[in-house]
Amino acid sequence: MGFDVDQVRAVAERVAASSGLEVVEVELRGGGKARMLRIVIDKPAGITHEDCANLSREVGTILDVEDVVPGNSYTLEVSSPGLDRKLFRPADFERFTGNRVKLTTRNPVNGNRHFEGRLESFHEGRLLLDLSKQRKKPCPGETAPEKLEVELGNVEKANLVPEI
Repeated sequence: MGFDVDQVRAVAERVAASSGLEVVEVELRGGGKARMLRIVIDKPAGITHEDCANLSREVGTILDVEDVVPGNSYTLEVSSPGLDRKLFRPADFERFTGNRVKLTTRNPVNGNRHFEGRLESFHEGRLLLDLSKQRKKPCPGETAPEKLEVELGNVEKANLVPEI
């Protein structure tokens, strides 16, 4: 019997919803006895150690009782997404509009795949980045665009940039 990450996500989301938490990511790493099941959670006010401990205890019990992870040999880790949290879903881009983001595109946009700027808007599957304060200077004779529009489907990886 194989491991079903969607089944684990469903269990984690059921438990998280009852505590006002959001499941950001579920992943299984490693193999055999070195398997690590990682669940990343968040909530608007921020995650506490107690949130992680409670979710870990409840989800771990359900996974073991329902034998969701065959063999039961795994380490369960529950954590917050951190200041540089990954952005995956449309809801993430909507929620973090106004924040600085760093993103990599699948296909080049204006000859580049790596961008950092302020997420100005997210609408109908397209995000608009304000690159006016991007750290890199354009090559001599080149003018860098101030705004960049990217299709969500072209985003390979996106993270928040902590502003401290």
